[in-house]
Amino acid sequence: MEEMEEELKCPVCGSFYREPIILPCSHNLCQACARNILVQTPESESPQSRRASGSGVSDYDYLDLDKMSLYSEADSGYGSYGGFASAPTTPCQKSPNGVRVFPPAMPPPATHLSPALASVPRNSCITCPQCHRSLILDDRGLRGFPKNRVLEGVIDRYQQSKAAALKCQLCEKAPKEATVMCEQCDVFYCDPCRLRCHPPRGPLAKHRLVPPAQGRVSRRLSPRKVSTCTDHELENHSMYCVQCKMPVCYQCLEEGKHSSHEVKALGAMWKLHKSQLSQALNGLSDRAKEAKEFLVQLRNMVQQIQENSVEFEACLVAQCDALIDALNRRKAQLLARVNKEHEHKLKVVRDQISHCTVKLRQTTGLMEYCLEVIKENDPSGFLQISDALIRRVHLTEDQWGKGTLTPRMTTDFDLSLDNSPLLQSIHQLDFVQVKASSPVPATPILQLEECCTHNNSATLSWKQPPLSTVPAEGYILELDDGNGGQFREVYVGKETMCTVDGLHFNSTYNARVKAFNKTGVSPYSKTLVLQTSEVAWFAFDPGSAHSDIIFSNDNLTVTCSSYDDRVVLGKTGFSKGVHYWELTVDRYDNHPDPAFGVARIDVMKDVMLGKDDKAWAITEGGITKGATVGVLLDLNRKTLTFFINDEQQGPIAFENVEGLFFPAVSLNRNVQVTLHTGLPVPDFYSSRASIA
Repeated sequence: MEEMEEELKCPVCGSFYREPIILPCSHNLCQACARNILVQTPESESPQSRRASGSGVSDYDYLDLDKMSLYSEADSGYGSYGGFASAPTTPCQKSPNGVRVFPPAMPPPATHLSPALASVPRNSCITCPQCHRSLILDDRGLRGFPKNRVLEGVIDRYQQSKAAALKCQLCEKAPKEATVMCEQCDVFYCDPCRLRCHPPRGPLAKHRLVPPAQGRVSRRLSPRKVSTCTDHELENHSMYCVQCKMPVCYQCLEEGKHSSHEVKALGAMWKLHKSQLSQALNGLSDRAKEAKEFLVQLRNMVQQIQENSVEFEACLVAQCDALIDALNRRKAQLLARVNKEHEHKLKVVRDQISHCTVKLRQTTGLMEYCLEVIKENDPSGFLQISDALIRRVHLTEDQWGKGTLTPRMTTDFDLSLDNSPLLQSIHQLDFVQVKASSPVPATPILQLEECCTHNNSATLSWKQPPLSTVPAEGYILELDDGNGGQFREVYVGKETMCTVDGLHFNSTYNARVKAFNKTGVSPYSKTLVLQTSEVAWFAFDPGSAHSDIIFSNDNLTVTCSSYDDRVVLGKTGFSKGVHYWELTVDRYDNHPDPAFGVARIDVMKDVMLGKDDKAWAITEGGITKGATVGVLLDLNRKTLTFFINDEQQGPIAFENVEGLFFPAVSLNRNVQVTLHTGLPVPDFYSSRASIA
């Protein structure tokens, strides 16, 4: 029963309820505490002023509690009525259980009534400290609230159950602990007193003896007190108003506000509500039982987690120790190799030292011998041996010159330990999930009817199989390089449609997709083959153009608002293949010249095309109004060629052109040009390229 104690304490004082009253919101308050949290309201908000203003709202409309929340400050739990002479603003109080309450009202004047019946200040307002609903009291004050006699009885029984152990009521000295209670005699007995005063014979044999605890419970079940009506204090509750959900008296039905309401017998409704409460308690009891079992399960899990943690830590330490042992063994092997290399180097150097020492001794001996021979004065004797000595000296000198004086071994160790894979493996050392919580997603299906290509862009769409039950957290789209090379990731995300830009023209790409979740990755879908456009269709790009450029004709025609040269680029860039486009000169006042060509994306936009190292262009050569300028960019041969009115201007304008290029034009306000794309390569150039 200790868990029930919080239900029996007042939210204001934090103690057991004393003379509890029931507020319209169904919460309870001590009657004294209710008086302490009363707040006086402005005169204009009194019930009399509301009735005078024509408001038909009842002060006690229990069915619409929001109508009584006249001064409730939303979600604050604190109300203040500053600015009124009758209610000065003061800090709120806080009860022991943490509920904020209103400041106490001014003490009432002395009266002969008891505190429970004493009148309250006029126009008083009370706010529930639990749900913060407020209402204005009428002339009856707190007497208008019913008393919770059931709660009083529960508190009495609870406090009695917390008393000391039951003692025998017939022991004269030092009462012993009671062992039984007679329900008819309503007396607690110890064993000696029961045998002496309550023998099991005669009329006493029919009395029912129960254990003390059970007897204490039955003893607490005192006769039911009859509650009186709050509106008519001399009348007892005899009926139950179904609409207002409250007990009423006979006089309420005759002349009160319940006269037109549906009523039922008080005893019948008492039994009905007891039955409903019992049924509700059965369901709640099942939930409480499940909660207790769940708590037992959680406590067992705590113990199991601790045991598994110790076991897992021991396993982890053993695995790491095994790795360290393996590393130490490998360290010993590598050190052995280093020692072997060390010994080999020392042996080679020592052998060379020994060989050089012997040869140097022989050379020194030959030199000393030759010097002694030179000292001889006998010409004929000298000439007899001089040729042989000269040959020996030259031979010895040649022997010293054949790498003899070069070390056969370096001092450096030609060994480098490649530890990067091991370090990477150590950094990647992590735990793997032993059991997958769920399977991997199913293989996605490419929706062929929604997959397409446009220019050098490809749009792909996919979906999960219709009967798939495993959700996918995302997808990975892969494309090859357009030449049958390796696949690479081009998209990772949750969407099921993706457009890939910047592909090569006139190229064939292979695409595939797979799904993934926390468990892993699904198999790849079937491979889809995509063919990009053979020729490029594009317009000028307003996003990268100079602000002085004026666009029209769906961005195919451009001019300029400035007398200075301004650059505009095409929307599509090229890095592979052969591409041809034309520009017609719609307006040209012969000064200055426009420029046509290609440029990098970061070309300067406020100077003539070709003035920096990021553009290649033609600026003169027969360009007049109505002329057609053709630009041929052959990235296979890395050349740039220009045409005017279908005639090639020179052999090749630029060579060694490679990288990413955009069609480009520079012009001023005297020039207007129109772009024509999607054109095939001129026939004569194609035939020349095939011959070459």
